[in-house]
Amino acid sequence: MRQTLTVLDFGTSKIVALVAETSGRQRCDIIGAGTVHYDGYTNRQWNDPASLNEAIASAVHEAEEQSRINKIRDIQVGVPGEFCKVRTAEVVVPLQGADPQVTDKDIRDLMERAREEIDPVLLNNVIYSSPAWFTVDDGKKTVAPVGMRGHELRGMVSFVIADSFFMEDVNARLQSLNMNVSGFMPSSVGQAMLYISGEERDRTAILVDVGYLNTDVMAVEGDTITFLKTIPMGGGHIAADLCYGLEITLTSAEQIKRNYVYGLSTGTTTFEGTTRDGETKTFTYDEVGKVLEPRADEICDAIKDAIKESGARLGNWSPVYLTGGGLVLNKGGRDLLSSKLDKPVKELPHKAVKLSNPSYTSTLGLLDLVISTYDNERINSGVSGFFRSLFGS
Repeated sequence: MRQTLTVLDFGTSKIVALVAETSGRQRCDIIGAGTVHYDGYTNRQWNDPASLNEAIASAVHEAEEQSRINKIRDIQVGVPGEFCKVRTAEVVVPLQGADPQVTDKDIRDLMERAREEIDPVLLNNVIYSSPAWFTVDDGKKTVAPVGMRGHELRGMVSFVIADSFFMEDVNARLQSLNMNVSGFMPSSVGQAMLYISGEERDRTAILVDVGYLNTDVMAVEGDTITFLKTIPMGGGHIAADLCYGLEITLTSAEQIKRNYVYGLSTGTTTFEGTTRDGETKTFTYDEVGKVLEPRADEICDAIKDAIKESGARLGNWSPVYLTGGGLVLNKGGRDLLSSKLDKPVKELPHKAVKLSNPSYTSTLGLLDLVISTYDNERINSGVSGFFRSLFGS
């Protein structure tokens, strides 16, 4: 049975509304998309709350026109990393019986014990929860322990908690626009689950999303993220440095930022910008680099510190992925971060012909998470379907 879904994703520089028709996870068609640039958010507050409703309405209206839907009523809303926090609990339950082995009840007991470790106030705002891994008698980590024999089951459970202000504010805004919030989902989790393979997640992966005003750093394990830190810097800060350092317009600074090649081997060696007086001025590669690269280095250093703070145990085969519009679009951007981390950095694979630009990975991840959740509610098949139905996600 085909179903029509609408998701709304809030980036730091744009709002994206997607309308999709789905007949299950094997088939999904994006039939409408609306993208509107706006002033975003900083420190968990809207930078221009007065114009936010208009921006939301414009994005949804564009999606309505493309999909030929007269009026979108129900929307699943993605909660950005800025408005999320992640809490994990590692707990143990004993296995019972003459020949003890893991049962569904043992997993339920473990989950309940994990919930008891979380502040009850925070539990009210949990929008996603899932185990990162299980072990039986300190054996190898797995996401499918049912039937394994042993004496105790250990597991780490992750809870993604949304900010009350964001949910209440967005809910009120959509109601004023005659729309209803069907639910809130963490865009970060959807992004990680869609683009990073299960095998790589089992080895623990790092996902870095450099946006316009901030950067999200995530540790990814199993069917969830176990760490999330938002760094208050992004591509917009690089552009702002160019704007002030070269005394040019922000529009020119944006263009130069996008054309800059880190570790120049090929590419533009001079750049033109418009000064605040309207004059055109030419800058050498070195002149631009002296202004631009310190901020890029600062962002990379902050990413490195965040990965260290995560406590994630990264092996030689643990991948690091870079996405978002703030750095990966530049030639040499991944190499710059790789040199800081002393580890290879990959770009996320393309999952759709439409909206294949890295700046849309969170939106597509949100859509995939919504679809998978609906499917798992309808038919609890497969390991992840079982877990999500079990944990209420």
